[in-house]
Amino acid sequence: MKQTIHTVTYEISQVLTNISEDQAMQLSRSLMRAKQIFVAGEGRSGLMGKAFAMRLMHAGYHVYVTGETITPNIQEDDLLIAISGSGSTDSICQFAKKAKEQGAKVTAVTTDVNSNLADMSDEMLIIPAATKKRREEEPTTIQPLGNQFDQSLHLLLDAIIIYTIEQAKKTDNEEMTKRHANLE
Repeated sequence: MKQTIHTVTYEISQVLTNISEDQAMQLSRSLMRAKQIFVAGEGRSGLMGKAFAMRLMHAGYHVYVTGETITPNIQEDDLLIAISGSGSTDSICQFAKKAKEQGAKVTAVTTDVNSNLADMSDEMLIIPAATKKRREEEPTTIQPLGNQFDQSLHLLLDAIIIYTIEQAKKTDNEEMTKRHANLE
């Protein structure tokens, strides 16, 4: 068991080491400039996206998850963060296309710089991790399906939130705690 845990943490560390700092900082700047933020993802990637949206809400951002009943329309000056490991998930590409039609900015979070999603986005955050596709250029992993991507995604997005909060200087842990759910 310890060897498996060590291997998984080593794999994630290697992925995060290879993230473009410029791309991560660009997403941070886009978060700070956006009027509203929308997060889209399917499956486990969508769950990581929801965790990201929750933290953005705690930090005081106006954020929504696509597909939820209370999600408003996307408009100019808004940001869609479109998450798809493969960059080819049909629903996510459709959300990106619609967001662009409305004048919103789109950031693709994917492994594939040459994907449909990356092509239609204004910015990219490339996570050089393995997906369920196991393309030749993806790193090897002991983990099934897209685990390596999803785990790296979660940690990277948390790091971006921490960095953004520090840069924006608009909130702190005490304020974030006040925004935390109390109907639990």
